[in-house]
Amino acid sequence: MPSKPKPSSARPSDPAPFSPAKKAPARASTPETPDALPKPVRKTATEMKSAALDLLADKPKRVRIKPGDAEAAQAATPTPAAPASPPPPVRQVLSLIDGDNKIKRRRPLEPLPTESATATHAEPAPEPEPIPAPAAPESFGDPDKIISIKPPIIVRDLADRMGVKVFVLIKDLMELDIFANPSIAIEAEVAARVCEKHGFHFEREKRKEGGGVHKIEEIIVAPPAPEKELIPVERLEPRAPIIAFMGHVDHGKTSLIDCIRKAKVAAGEAGGITQHIGAYSVDLDGRRITILDTPGHAAFTAMRARGAHVTDIVILVVAADDGIMPQTKEAIAHAKSAGVKIVVAINKADLKTANIDRVKTQLQEYGLMAEDWGGDTICVPVSALKGEGIDTLLEGALLEAEMMELRADPNAPCRALVIESRIEPGKGPTATLIPQIGTLKIGTPFICGQFSGKVKSMLNDRGQSIKEAGPATPVEVIGFAGLPGVGEELIEMENERSAKRLGEERSEAARLEKLGGPRRASLESLFASAEDGQRKVLKLILKTDVQGSLEALVAQLRDIKSDKVSLNFVLAGVGPISENDVLLASAADAVVIGFGVKLEGKAVKTAKAEGIQVKLYSIIYELIDQVKEAMLGLLDPETREKVIGHAQVKQVFKIQRGRVGGCVVTDGRISRTARARVLRGRQAVYDGGFQTLRRFQDDVQEVRNGLECGIRLGDFNEYEPGDVIECYELEKIAQSL
Repeated sequence: MPSKPKPSSARPSDPAPFSPAKKAPARASTPETPDALPKPVRKTATEMKSAALDLLADKPKRVRIKPGDAEAAQAATPTPAAPASPPPPVRQVLSLIDGDNKIKRRRPLEPLPTESATATHAEPAPEPEPIPAPAAPESFGDPDKIISIKPPIIVRDLADRMGVKVFVLIKDLMELDIFANPSIAIEAEVAARVCEKHGFHFEREKRKEGGGVHKIEEIIVAPPAPEKELIPVERLEPRAPIIAFMGHVDHGKTSLIDCIRKAKVAAGEAGGITQHIGAYSVDLDGRRITILDTPGHAAFTAMRARGAHVTDIVILVVAADDGIMPQTKEAIAHAKSAGVKIVVAINKADLKTANIDRVKTQLQEYGLMAEDWGGDTICVPVSALKGEGIDTLLEGALLEAEMMELRADPNAPCRALVIESRIEPGKGPTATLIPQIGTLKIGTPFICGQFSGKVKSMLNDRGQSIKEAGPATPVEVIGFAGLPGVGEELIEMENERSAKRLGEERSEAARLEKLGGPRRASLESLFASAEDGQRKVLKLILKTDVQGSLEALVAQLRDIKSDKVSLNFVLAGVGPISENDVLLASAADAVVIGFGVKLEGKAVKTAKAEGIQVKLYSIIYELIDQVKEAMLGLLDPETREKVIGHAQVKQVFKIQRGRVGGCVVTDGRISRTARARVLRGRQAVYDGGFQTLRRFQDDVQEVRNGLECGIRLGDFNEYEPGDVIECYELEKIAQSL
């Protein structure tokens, strides 16, 4: 049996025997052994941070080294400067990002690492492309390489100006130990260093003195009215004449207009008198005219003045049986001050009491000479009820209009005059306008007084919806931001924003003007305020249907002169009486008065619950009379003494309950229901009522002259013979304003 061979020791030159159960430990490869794989080097925290930043940049990926490729491994593996260190703990890595870097940020900025510095560090991947060195400052002649930004310098804005991506700029800031996001602001020194790295030159742009701090406000003004002389003749087109009917109340102005329009407006007027100003458009044989009807009551002076100033021709209506009346004189004065032509219509010429020659004679006193008497004023006798003389009157008015050659530019920016304004339920503030120049269209922005607006809809005098209105065309406009004042001018603006801003400026100016400055106290003002404190005050809340009636009523009520009662308007507005008006009257202890308006449903219940008195009127003079009576009702009646008799004490009698004066009535009578005083040497020693008045043993109510009686006054017991008892009564007399 052969013996087993003995194990022999292996020499270094012999290959190691193969053992499947146990693997030989790997040795660290060195550059001298190119066939062996390189051993991975453990990275420090700085190297790990640099590797993380490399992932954000647009750099080629690292080349994987295959086993057996010794040359690539040798080229990719740098010679370690120090022995490998163990990996840092997680807390240390986090502190480098969060905590420890806070200390580093306070240090001065270090220069960016150059190519030589970065080459000393061991990198597992190829080095990034080197950043070109910045040129000398004098070489920045190219304006594209100069970046100028006003502070604050935002990271995103700087990246856009440099033409690089935001994350590249964030990476550069992180290398400077500055952690930022795209919307954060950086210092100018930091921005300069980042720009220098990318080949740009940063210049900090300085603000001019006051630049960017004060906002330059644009001043918006309404466009001025064009001058007629500067308007080209080819742009002017004929327009309809505006004719106003003026005269005294109840002289037939509205009836005359109804005859022309073939309508019945006068039948619907309260009290049979016109209390509003109306505008109508009438076609006569293909020729259009605009008619204004003005009220003739004395309270509507302002309305007549507006009617005279907006018209071209005034038809003065005079009743043949009444002649010239106060409001007729006023209408003549308004027409002459406005410089318009006057045509006289002598109405009611069919009456038996008509005296046309007397009317013409009266007209001469005011400078109006009839044509048939050698003058230049057209005077036409007419009858509104029978329709006589109407055609002749209109022919005369149209003849005057032709001689005036009325023209306007329909393509110019619109300017219109407010004839009447009111608040209608469901529509809001509305106004009746007559355009002077230009054409008013739907959607036109405008300014009217202190209110702006935009034309939403337009209605003609027949209530029909229209899209545009040319010069001298009466139209009702909806679209005001507030209720405009009558007589104000509507001006077309370029855009709605400018109109709104101008309206806000005017409203603010009006508010400041209303508030005014504080008034200094003077001796006269102190006395006046003391007297006002003793005066009675009637507080009113006045609501009317239109703005013109409101002006007329306020003016008439303020004209009520009184030294004892003052009138205070808590609220004066246009529109129906609402619940808020009633609540305001309850808080202010005022009386609510409505003229031509209605009471809303909720306001009726609130008025009953609060006990507020609401008065509604449709005729102006009835309202004024009722207000005067209310002012008189606030005054307490004056008390006056009326002496009714005297009695002289002849003897004093003692009784169980005191003393009684035995008297003889010397004049008049002594009444037990009256009062009496005891006069001793013309000096009153007692004043009071009667306790006892007897004649003999009977109590009587009255003792007449020459009769004896016993008198005891109250608790007075100091009667003396010769005293005179004067008997008087207190009368209450109503005061006057």
